[in-house]
Amino acid sequence: MWGVNAGLAWLAATTQLSFRPYDAQPILKAPKVPGARSDFKLVEGKHILSPKTMLELPRPGNGVANSAGDLTLVPLSQYGFDENRTNKTIYIIPLQSTVNPVELPLFDGGEAFWIDDRTIGHVRPGSEGKSSQELYAVSVEYTVDTTTVTPKSPVRVGAFPDAQLSNFKYSKSGALVFSAYVYEDRNLSSVREQDEKWRNRGNTALVYDENFVRHWDEYRGPKRQALFSVDLKKNKGEWTLGEEVFALQLPQHSTPVEPFGGAEDFDVSETHVLYTTKDPNVPEALHTRQNVYLAPLRPAPGSDLVRELTSGIQGATHNPVLSKDGKKAAWAEMERDGYESDRSKLVVYDIEAGVRFTITDNWDQSVADLTFTPDGKSIIFTSGHNAKILLYTIPVPPTPAHSDMHLPVVIPIALTTKHAATNPQALPGGRVSFTSSSLKSPNDIFVLSGLDTDSAVPHKIEIKRVSKFTEDKLSDLGLSEPEEFWFTGAKDKRVQGWIVRPPGLTKGKKYPVVLLIHGGPQSAWEDNWSTRWNPQVFAQQGYVVVTINPTGSTTFGQEFTDAIAEDWGGRPFEDLRKGWKHVLDNYEEVDGDRAVAAGASWGGYAINWIQSHPEWNFNFKALVCHDGVFDTVYNGFATDELYFFNHDFGGPPWSRRGREAAEKFNPVNRVSHWSTPQLIIHGSRDYRLAETEGLSVFNALQSRGIPSRIVIFPDENHWVLKPGNSLKWHYEVFRWFDQWVGTDKEYEGIRNAEDRASVAIAPVMTTTTKPSQLIKGFVPETFLPSCLSSLLSVAHYCVANRFKFYS
Repeated sequence: MWGVNAGLAWLAATTQLSFRPYDAQPILKAPKVPGARSDFKLVEGKHILSPKTMLELPRPGNGVANSAGDLTLVPLSQYGFDENRTNKTIYIIPLQSTVNPVELPLFDGGEAFWIDDRTIGHVRPGSEGKSSQELYAVSVEYTVDTTTVTPKSPVRVGAFPDAQLSNFKYSKSGALVFSAYVYEDRNLSSVREQDEKWRNRGNTALVYDENFVRHWDEYRGPKRQALFSVDLKKNKGEWTLGEEVFALQLPQHSTPVEPFGGAEDFDVSETHVLYTTKDPNVPEALHTRQNVYLAPLRPAPGSDLVRELTSGIQGATHNPVLSKDGKKAAWAEMERDGYESDRSKLVVYDIEAGVRFTITDNWDQSVADLTFTPDGKSIIFTSGHNAKILLYTIPVPPTPAHSDMHLPVVIPIALTTKHAATNPQALPGGRVSFTSSSLKSPNDIFVLSGLDTDSAVPHKIEIKRVSKFTEDKLSDLGLSEPEEFWFTGAKDKRVQGWIVRPPGLTKGKKYPVVLLIHGGPQSAWEDNWSTRWNPQVFAQQGYVVVTINPTGSTTFGQEFTDAIAEDWGGRPFEDLRKGWKHVLDNYEEVDGDRAVAAGASWGGYAINWIQSHPEWNFNFKALVCHDGVFDTVYNGFATDELYFFNHDFGGPPWSRRGREAAEKFNPVNRVSHWSTPQLIIHGSRDYRLAETEGLSVFNALQSRGIPSRIVIFPDENHWVLKPGNSLKWHYEVFRWFDQWVGTDKEYEGIRNAEDRASVAIAPVMTTTTKPSQLIKGFVPETFLPSCLSSLLSVAHYCVANRFKFYS
């Protein structure tokens, strides 16, 4: 038995050892794992929004209205686990009557668009074994006075060149514009032949001289997207496709912008196409700059009529649109190149005058989803405000004399007050159609009326819902009404969050609670529907769900978003701690002793950073990290979009400033403090945060003897998108939660923050360990006292406990 003198002598010896933070760490005594139920099952039933039920719900897309504004097309997909397939269809919805939506007789998926007010173009895979896509015309009979919408049988118009075409938009001048993946020569007719040569080149090597090597979930190949047009005209009552295809862009331009760009990256008038593309003169991986160009729909051979409308020194641009008369263009523009979450301002370009001006320069919100009103006098758009995405309108001021002149301040007017609006389309008669979802409902189509563009202030606004795609399925599921809460966070800033409760709460009963942490970090938990991280699904498995929008979140002003730069592990976590305390202090149904947390992307980083700081006293019994960051420095080199790290950490990872900011908040440096059981999930095709990030977290946890599990999805990227994989994802997450804090489950392990802290401080000795063995090992930094009083306190603890430490 060791005496006091021996203990002090041993402590004195240990203090002579130099601290080396990257030395091997001692292994913790693992908390005893609660008996995981081998028969664990997700909560399911007729009145439960289980993960399976959520994944099988219809998924409506954005509506596309015709120019008359009386009908809209809505694409809809629905997966069925029994059939193991996704059925895709398109509905026609009247916007001015109560006629029920009509499903179009369109087979084999494909894409639909309006050719004219009563004719739908449908592009579908080729028939009779042909690989080229074919165009069909579907006539529609409808008047406001009738009670039916009647689509007629599709009539084949013709076939396209044998290439991968999408994003069709029709100009009233008779030009059909679309995008296609093509090789450098931009020859649509030879794409299939060149594909065959590429596949049979005799090796699988990919050789690069510049970034991107890989982007999002694909290695860069020899093909890029480009815009084309072909004539589509009606002759003697029949629609016909022209034979000549026009390449609309300069050879170095690519639209839509990958990886997420689509039809919103360009717009057409009767004479021109307006598009955004990455600036070809700067490295893509280091810059966010996108330029906006105007090009003729039928360029003459050898002509160079492509016209740049942007300044060339801005950041990213999005959602370019043309007025109906083609005289003005508008787009959303970020000022800072290299910062993907800068404030998006509304820029207008007078095409005839050649003048560019910004009309939301003094407004602290970002604009998106732009559309001109039919008369061109106003612009309708969406903007995030306090975790909602609202509709706004703003008048277009007279064109100034010169570009970039300061204009009188005009504040946009909000047209909606809640939920999440997307894809507005200005219709005749002062109306706007838009898509909207909420935390309680997936997408539906709405029509807003009462606008008067001759007045600066809208008159009586009315909003009518014209579709109910999921109402019947959701009505009996008891979805909870989300509650918004606010608290004072870091720097005395007001911080917002949501709480979603399980259905049928029993008064006085406490429920396990999960904190969900969003990614980005420049993102937000908004009042919208999600098919990946859906708070209602978590709540219906029996958990109180808490989501907080800490520093760095969007929709709360640009200063709040910008404040996370070079402070990844600082101010946001003060917000999370204060928000968590607010929840525990104010919601009696929350059981703080049965708390878990989960996050993805930056939220996954947050999980690893919380794991690194037991002194924060979150008291989580289990954690889930999905595609998160383990080593901030390594990620700065390994990620695809290098500009992201360079902005958020103040410079590249090899610079002094960037390296210091990354190391300051690097979970890899604090693995010795880890103790909480953790589940790791990662997609092998995640090139944003490489798979090695998740594997490294798992290896660290295993090496430390901490209960841990890893789930790898070899065919998924940063998101889990395939229905079967998503169901498995939910199963593993809830199985992990249930193992540690399941409802009415007796569990053991480290039950509070003080226990976890003591494990981090004194994990070394066992009842059979000798001091000489300990000295040969590593002494944790938290075991090194800073003064003699600390030495004596530790000595007293050692003697009192007879060195019976956790192993």
